[in-house]
Amino acid sequence: MIALHHLKLISGGLVSNNKAVLVEGEYIADVIDETAIPEQAEKIDLNGCYLSPGFIDLQIYGAGKPLFFGGDPSAEALQQMEEVLLQQGTTGFLATIATNTGQIVEQGIHAALAYRDKCRGNFLGLHLEGPYLNPKRRGAHPAELIKKATLAEVKRWVEMADGCIRIMTVAPELQDQKVLDYLDEQGIVLSSGHSDATYAEAKGFINNPVKAITHLYNAMPQMHHRQPGIIPAIFEDKPYTSIVADGIHVDFTMIKLAKRELGDKLFIITDAVAESDKGVYQHVFKGDHYTMPDGTLSGSSLTMLKAVQNCFEKAGIALGEAINMATLYPAELISQAHQTGRIEKNYLANLAVFNDRFEVQATMLKGKLTKTT
Repeated sequence: MIALHHLKLISGGLVSNNKAVLVEGEYIADVIDETAIPEQAEKIDLNGCYLSPGFIDLQIYGAGKPLFFGGDPSAEALQQMEEVLLQQGTTGFLATIATNTGQIVEQGIHAALAYRDKCRGNFLGLHLEGPYLNPKRRGAHPAELIKKATLAEVKRWVEMADGCIRIMTVAPELQDQKVLDYLDEQGIVLSSGHSDATYAEAKGFINNPVKAITHLYNAMPQMHHRQPGIIPAIFEDKPYTSIVADGIHVDFTMIKLAKRELGDKLFIITDAVAESDKGVYQHVFKGDHYTMPDGTLSGSSLTMLKAVQNCFEKAGIALGEAINMATLYPAELISQAHQTGRIEKNYLANLAVFNDRFEVQATMLKGKLTKTT
């Protein structure tokens, strides 16, 4: 048994002092007062650092090099993502596949299948962002590869993936109802993104069957006093909604507004990419974000902890709640909140340790502690 002590515990939106976390095997055995640590436990002093649940990133394209979803998606790239993200405190992530040819999408699916049984445990599956988007709101997605979904192709990919696909971002207003219903029946989270939906259209599909919204404000019509668009429908019906909290994709004032309106349904993604000179997505690093060669904003350079720090310091969100946005709420969306996203007895020992300067000091994945400094 391991006892993590001398820490500031963050779980369920609260910050607590004078607690210790007991870990046995892959799970949290208990959370106790620091004075009650069993004598036989191996004590690990966290030197006053914060201890939070490990971060869960439901939309990320790359961490380090090579970019997973570049010109040659591979199991090796997924392995590198796992290692890099563990150093950043991320204990769960969905590798994201963007709009591309059917051949490249299927190569990405095969890479996920090849890697999932030998992964360390923080690779949770795939998020397909495209190709079933609205070309009017394509962002960095190539217009010539965007298309309407067919039930035959969707079934092919879902059956091929054998449960690896966890989220699909689509433009619901352009898809046949039978396609949306099929994906929902397969337990895949449908997320509206790169959509040009009107307010009325959005009211028709949000929460029925579309359960989530991809990167709020980005690649969607903005609010207008005569054409309200999708954003007021999101604020009214409150589906789980992701946001890129880097101050570039979204101004922090707008993050404050979104938090006020969506409460515990707003969660953080990094939408992070890596530099690439191959394939459709040739991301160019611009110092604090990435663009396509033509200057189109294409991805962030965020880590999950940096996004938490931004929400806390620049958007005025309480630290415990910012942690929830990076842990508990994404876990809820993918039906994992019964085992991760909190620091409680019988939960997986997936934990992040960081200091007052928001620097990751260590990560624990299923009870195995890896120090990063």
